[in-house]
Amino acid sequence: MVEENCTLVTEFVLLGLSDIPELKVFLFLFFLLIYGITVWGNLGMIVLIQASTQLHTPMYFFLSHLSFVDFCYSTIIVPKMLDTLISYNQTISFVGCTVQFYLFCTCVVTEIILLAVMAYDRFVAICNPLLYMVIMSQKLCVELVSGCYLCGTVCSLIHVCLALEIPSYHSNVINHFFCDIPPLLSLACSDVSMNELLLFIVASFNEISTIVVILTSYLFILITILRMRSAEGRRKAFSTCASHLTAIVVFHGTILFIYCRPSSGTSPDTDKVATVFYTTVIPMLNPLIYSLRNKDVKEAVRKVVGSTIFS
Repeated sequence: MVEENCTLVTEFVLLGLSDIPELKVFLFLFFLLIYGITVWGNLGMIVLIQASTQLHTPMYFFLSHLSFVDFCYSTIIVPKMLDTLISYNQTISFVGCTVQFYLFCTCVVTEIILLAVMAYDRFVAICNPLLYMVIMSQKLCVELVSGCYLCGTVCSLIHVCLALEIPSYHSNVINHFFCDIPPLLSLACSDVSMNELLLFIVASFNEISTIVVILTSYLFILITILRMRSAEGRRKAFSTCASHLTAIVVFHGTILFIYCRPSSGTSPDTDKVATVFYTTVIPMLNPLIYSLRNKDVKEAVRKVVGSTIFS
């Protein structure tokens, strides 16, 4: 890298998803629809859980926080992406870029750990049903959720502090639709091998540790289900876990593909498509997955809607 081409950066230019004018309009309308469903679905889930006393259980307490995190990191990314698609304002300040990545990283790490906590919750509910409300006390639930947010905050601070140490960049054009750390590091003039190594280590540690918790929990759940004599009991147990397993497979599969692999030899466009999926589509799918496959949620919706109509 030629030193003369390295400069201090006060703002970045986001190339976005596409530079084809006709495609931009379609993408804007498409992702606007997805974002609308995401906001309505996740905020609706939070309000429903708060309004329905039958959903005041640890499982739905964690689900309300999952909906909150999905809403947050979708809101952190999508409005700026829509602005980039429909207008010519593709710039974002250095401070804005840093804040966007920090908040986004906090939400993603929080969701990774929260999904593991929800797996543990299902393990206790199915393997120790008589002691479920005793083990998963309100105090423990609050501590577990607080730990999720704390881990997300700490991991984000590590990456942001290292990124702020980068003195200069050979370009301010980011081939992405938001300020993610891999495309940002690719623009640095200085040696960022430590940043890339730390990104890989932290992401891999979070993934491996949470996946171990998830697999261990579901291994014991599977053993317990197979020991059940009642076919109806097995069906009900599988039904309560199916939504959570679906969310885990979709979310973790994308995270592993993007962050838990060496950066060399990867296509920016491929990463961009995968990132679009888990920043816009997954936050929309989660409330649909949990509502369409959950009888308690459907019943709560009927009661809330019915009471609203009659009132």
